[in-house]
Amino acid sequence: MSYPINREIFRLAIPNILSNISVPLLSAVDTALMGKLSIEHLGAVGLGSMIFNFIYWNFGFLRMGTTGITAQEFGKRNDDATRLILLRSLFIALFISAVLMALYVPLCRSSLYLMNVSEAQTPLVTTYFSIRIWAAPATLTLYVFMGWFFGMQNAVFPLIITIIINLLNLVLSYTFVIYFKWDISGVALGTVIAQYTGVVLAFGFLFYKYRYIFTSKWNDLKGTISEWLKVLKVNSFLFVRTVCLTFAFAVFYAESSSAGAIILATNVVLLQFLNWISYGIDGFAFASESLVGRYYGAKDQGKMKAVINLSFIWGLVLAIFYSLLFFFFDTEIIKIFSDNLKVHEAAAGQKVWMVLLPLMAFSCYIWDGIYIGLTEVKMMMISMIICLFLYLLIIYKNAHGQPGIVWLALLFFLFARGILQTAIWGLKIKREINKVTD
Repeated sequence: MSYPINREIFRLAIPNILSNISVPLLSAVDTALMGKLSIEHLGAVGLGSMIFNFIYWNFGFLRMGTTGITAQEFGKRNDDATRLILLRSLFIALFISAVLMALYVPLCRSSLYLMNVSEAQTPLVTTYFSIRIWAAPATLTLYVFMGWFFGMQNAVFPLIITIIINLLNLVLSYTFVIYFKWDISGVALGTVIAQYTGVVLAFGFLFYKYRYIFTSKWNDLKGTISEWLKVLKVNSFLFVRTVCLTFAFAVFYAESSSAGAIILATNVVLLQFLNWISYGIDGFAFASESLVGRYYGAKDQGKMKAVINLSFIWGLVLAIFYSLLFFFFDTEIIKIFSDNLKVHEAAAGQKVWMVLLPLMAFSCYIWDGIYIGLTEVKMMMISMIICLFLYLLIIYKNAHGQPGIVWLALLFFLFARGILQTAIWGLKIKREINKVTD
């Protein structure tokens, strides 16, 4: 069974890895462009990106919840259900987008306050925010499309969409910054234009392969109360879980910012490597979401267990690769993002954490994919809340501007999540899954 399951995993994982890696590569280009201007610009684009990560990642349930529920219905061969999941999720995404844009001013002001943005960087971050907010409808709509395509076992369309978005964003950002001299405004505008281009592509692919979607009556959106409650229940647990995750990184940025411009710039650079790790390993996590959900819906316990075991094996292999990459090429990696010697010196002092990071973090990424595929998101949320509490305890009891303690706390947070999710799986979820699939 291993060979065909491996083939299924790689059929979904490889496109996901390629599309996911293109995301931090784009962020890396933005960081490099700003790093050539000044430390203030470098820190501002990091803070601005984190603000939108904090806002948008909180609505990551639009992708994750859509994937898990769609994959289960795909496994049941229920075409009507998969169609209605897409329509309802798009409706929710557009409603949330309208609320975000209506609350633009208070969101911007509160973000500047919570992120400890300095007076020197406030105009830069505000400019970035005022432009990026216009991409909200496109960004959240794309979350839904990506999740639905993954649930339908289609990783090719998300790959094409993501690569085109990021290539266009890269070209536009470079052009706007280097030739038009729009600095941080150019980076933000390039993102907005690219996101809306991605929405057009998503609708085009939808019409090309899933034309039956357009035969649905809008009255179908109403559905039954139980169907809407299922979607809202899954999404609410995922929302709380994601708020906790983004809050953890917001605290990391806030602590970095309070430690000074050099530490902030250094951690902005080092978090690019964390992005590479998460997006790479998430390729196997996304494959787990799709396949675990599919085989759980089909009540095929043998294939579901094989997917889980093999996902952990390949996640570990990729984690070892990342650790070796930073161990041997840390200096070269840092130089990509900044020419500042003080940033190089500060980053060298954090090398040990970056080498350990992939090995400590990979299991929580894989478990996330498994829990989402099974829609066991309540337990996923509970484990996140517990680990966030411990993380904050370490930060506020010991950090005091020490970058090493901040990184230690982050590694503990990621590692503890994996351990706790493993325990919950063994003590509770595994027995429940066996009852359903036997």
